[in-house]
Amino acid sequence: MSDRSGAPDCERFRLRRFLELLGPEELERRDAPVELADVAAALEGNPRAVLFASAGPEGAQLCANVLASRSRMARAFGTTREGLLPELLRRLKTPPRIEEVSRDAAPVQSVVLEGDAADLTALPAHLQHRLDGAPYISASVDYSIDPSTGWTNVGIRRLMLRGRRKAGVDCTVPSDLRAIMEAHTRRGEPVPIAFVIGSYPTDYVAATMRIPVDELGLVASLRGAPLPVVKCITSEIRVPADAEMVLEGFIDTVSPVEPEGPYGEFLGYYGEVKRNPFFRLTAITRRRDALFQTATISGRTLACTDTAQLNALRVEAVAWSALETAVRGVKAVYATAASGGSFHLRIAMTQHVPGEARNAIAAVMGCLANVKHVFVVDPDIDIYSDQQVEWAMATRFQADRDLMVQAGMRSMPLDPSVAGGRSWAKAGFDLTLPFMPLGQARPIALRVPEPPRYEGARHASLAAALAEGPKYFEELMAATGSRDGREIVLALEILEEGGSVTRDAEGRYFRQ
Repeated sequence: MSDRSGAPDCERFRLRRFLELLGPEELERRDAPVELADVAAALEGNPRAVLFASAGPEGAQLCANVLASRSRMARAFGTTREGLLPELLRRLKTPPRIEEVSRDAAPVQSVVLEGDAADLTALPAHLQHRLDGAPYISASVDYSIDPSTGWTNVGIRRLMLRGRRKAGVDCTVPSDLRAIMEAHTRRGEPVPIAFVIGSYPTDYVAATMRIPVDELGLVASLRGAPLPVVKCITSEIRVPADAEMVLEGFIDTVSPVEPEGPYGEFLGYYGEVKRNPFFRLTAITRRRDALFQTATISGRTLACTDTAQLNALRVEAVAWSALETAVRGVKAVYATAASGGSFHLRIAMTQHVPGEARNAIAAVMGCLANVKHVFVVDPDIDIYSDQQVEWAMATRFQADRDLMVQAGMRSMPLDPSVAGGRSWAKAGFDLTLPFMPLGQARPIALRVPEPPRYEGARHASLAAALAEGPKYFEELMAATGSRDGREIVLALEILEEGGSVTRDAEGRYFRQ
């Protein structure tokens, strides 16, 4: 979308605007000054996004926890909590539109800081966990160019502050950025990279996707609108022109790697100290009223963290794609944020033939390394409800019959239960009722009680209703228009004593 002058709209997808549209149930505003040392405690277990009006001695504007709820992510996509995954899948198929913006028209380059003026320690990065190695910049979306394709790679990396223009960067294996870095290392060249801080929520979702495309287009597709981009000041990398801030620089592939970490990781435990390369800062560009962003990660309340919610949506998208080719009848997929967003996945589906639930379990186990436990339920179970899934497990599952275990699969090293091993076991839980062919009614012992709805055709009398065929008591009330029921009890008593009415095995009344 462009404004009336034809220039791309650089305000519609601004992070600050997204926050301004949130109500008090979703956004907590803290107007009083807060020291950076107190930010982490204010975020722990907080279900709302938080906007600090004055953080640190500089009085910086700081937002956090923006993506730490499914409802806020759904709002960014213009849909509901339940409609989030279908909308994401729809947008992934949308052709991208990218519009170049001049530097004069790019809000993110309104202020340019280079040389001594570019200082990472001037940013309101705070210590997030007690044993972290230093303050971290945790909400940065990184943009780099793959020299083999010319495509832009987009991901999410943390930055450990090590100095004014130096930060440790975690280049995990496997990842596209790691492959790009290794290609540059072989040539003895640094890796140009830009870290965008303060992005629209859909941009973060795009950064989690692992799809072999130019991922700048992926950012545009998930916005569902043209993406305004501008070239960096010190490199050829294009970044969103409407972001809050950009850290430009390069990954040093020549200097020796140094310790990075420890850091609280997405599973709720610390990641150990790693040997990682450095990011070297060359410039900071930002809006004049830039809003700094931090992301929440780790701790005992994973469901209230940005990383768990982002992980969950990515896992759901990948699982859905695998299930589409493996089985029919999938109704919904949900990865629980409390499991870090990836270890526990729920599937609601209709089985067309016996064994499809197990096929679904096997498909998900194979397509995602981080999915550890898969739960399959019937469509009548709300997979977003812990209560209903607990009930399904309690009443529809037999461990010796419905448990699938697969050992020796690739592990997630951050899982403490692996105990240093290189493989782990995965389990699938078939929480479905015994298979019934489609169209065949389940016996009453397998049906779930619900309030009466009093549906069905009206009849002139109770006798006329019974003459039509066997009916449950609810159907007799609906047929006669009764809003009480006791008068039907009395009428049935007379008919049963006269021997003209009896009941079948399911309790329906019928004329003999």
